[in-house]
Amino acid sequence: MTQAQWTAVDAYFNGRLSPPDPVLEAALDASAAAGLPAIAVAANQGKLLMLLAQTLGARRILEVGTLGGYSTIWLARALPADGRLISLELDPKHAEVARANLQRAGLSAIAEVRVGRGIDSLPTLEAEGAGPFDLVFIDADKPSNPDYFAWALKLTRPGGLIVVDNVARGGAVADPDSADLNVLGVRRLADLIAHEPRVDATAIQTVGDKGHDGFLIARVR
Repeated sequence: MTQAQWTAVDAYFNGRLSPPDPVLEAALDASAAAGLPAIAVAANQGKLLMLLAQTLGARRILEVGTLGGYSTIWLARALPADGRLISLELDPKHAEVARANLQRAGLSAIAEVRVGRGIDSLPTLEAEGAGPFDLVFIDADKPSNPDYFAWALKLTRPGGLIVVDNVARGGAVADPDSADLNVLGVRRLADLIAHEPRVDATAIQTVGDKGHDGFLIARVR
């Protein structure tokens, strides 16, 4: 199959299972207008995140990597009115766009965007007692995946989920000789989880609008 076919299949299912959403479309448009990279999750992936959070009955969600807030909107929509989502973003410009998108979506009272290095913000969350979180979504710099996951494990309740995006890397994750730092970050993460008795995990390859990639999902025991 080709990229065109993968994209067409995504368009088919999205057209039937995810009706047009002006708020989400506006978030993507605003991100593009601000010059943010077009690396937000696909619509069906965003809806999957929302469904996972709803299935958990999530009340607290942590996101590592905000970008323009597209995935943040999907996740925040799964929360009750008194729920809380904290999203960590390194780039102040990205955070500004995300906050505006969340404001437009009517989710500012639920979703908070914090600016700074994720690896610095995560210990602060622990110190504040911000958790435990029901779901953690990791979609930031891939070399830091093992560190983000280790902190997520500390901050997630038993029975909660940790989801890590972009783990297949177009198939490059299977190359033991790869020197790509993003690939090495995913492989280090897999090695970490393989020896971590506190979680059950799997990884799923995906093809679609975003090409060939995948995600890892871990349930905290």
